[in-house]
Parts: sequence; C-alpha cells; structure tokens
Amino acid sequence: MTVWEIVLIGAALAMDAVAVSMASGMTQPHMGMGRASVIAGTFALFQFAMPLIGYYCGYAFSALVARIAPWLSFALLSLIGGKMIADCVQEMREEARCARLCPMLVPRVVPRRATFAGRLLAQGVATSLDALAVGVTLLAAQTAQGLPFHVAACAAVIGAVTFVLSFAGVQIGKKAGDKFSGAAGLFGGAVLVAIGIKLLAEGLM
Repeated sequence: MTVWEIVLIGAALAMDAVAVSMASGMTQPHMGMGRASVIAGTFALFQFAMPLIGYYCGYAFSALVARIAPWLSFALLSLIGGKMIADCVQEMREEARCARLCPMLVPRVVPRRATFAGRLLAQGVATSLDALAVGVTLLAAQTAQGLPFHVAACAAVIGAVTFVLSFAGVQIGKKAGDKFSGAAGLFGGAVLVAIGIKLLAEGLM
C-alpha cells in the first residue's frame, strides 16, 4: 500500500464528514474560523482514532462492528437530522410570530454550547464508523505487503485529509447559507438524514 493510496482512502472516508460539515456551515453562515476548526478537528480526530481501534482490535471486533455500523450510523444521523429539522421549524414559527407581534425586533438565536458539543460528537462517531474496517484493511496490507510507515502515521494522514476537506466543506456551506439561510436548517437536517440512509443502504448491500 502506497502513501497516495492512503491519501485516497482518507479522502473517501472524509466524504460523509464533508457533507455534514457543509450542512453545519449552511445552518450557521456567520460561523467563525475557530468553530469551523473545531468541527473539522473533531471529524479529523475520529477519522484518526477509528482506524487505530480497528487495527489493534483485529478482525473479530471489526466483523461485529461491520454488522451494526450501518444501523448505528443511520440512527445517529437520523436523530440529529430530525432534531435539526424540528428545531428549524420551531424557530421559523417563533420568528414569524415575533414578526407579527414586534416587527421592529430582529430575533437573535443564541447557540447552546452543550447541544453543539453533543451533536458534534455524535456526528463524529456516526461519520467515522466505516474507518474501523479500514483499520483492519491496514492490518491486512501490513501483513501482505507492508505499509509505507507506521499505522499511527497512516491514521494521521487520514485525519489530516479529513480536517482539510471538512474545513473546506464548512466554508462552502457558509457561502451557500448566506444565500439560502431561510431553509438552511431544513436542508441541513435533510442532508444528515440522507447520509444516514445512504450509509444504511451501503451497509445492507
């Protein structure tokens, strides 16, 4: 296995995290660089850790996780996306009600940090479960033909690729959020549910 193959694996694994990052950027079009870095860093951390867990736990553990990973990813992302849609609908109703009662006031939504942190961790887990099987793939490649460097460095490459792509995803989502902020929450929630369905379908196939 070559370095470029590991980079491509990292890019492939990062695709779900990128989509979730874009959804986060759309729902928060004025997000600062610090929070964007936290989002990208969280996804990168999970994509770094999961291959190591799969590698060191070996085939038996991976076989068990492979059976439940699609369902677990589907459940987590569907719950998160459904809650995002429900929160957005409630928010839109409150804004419409406030616009009728006090049209001169602009509602200001204060983000709840605990909710943000919990949701981000759940997203990190849900989008990185496939990386467990990649850890077993690295183990098999090391046994058959060797790795270009230590497995921890391979996992670090995967994490670094995920960080870069996820950070870019947030920025793209922010640009779109400026134009479609009215429906950003609904769209973002729908994206998460769609990713969960995709992961479930891929796992069942």
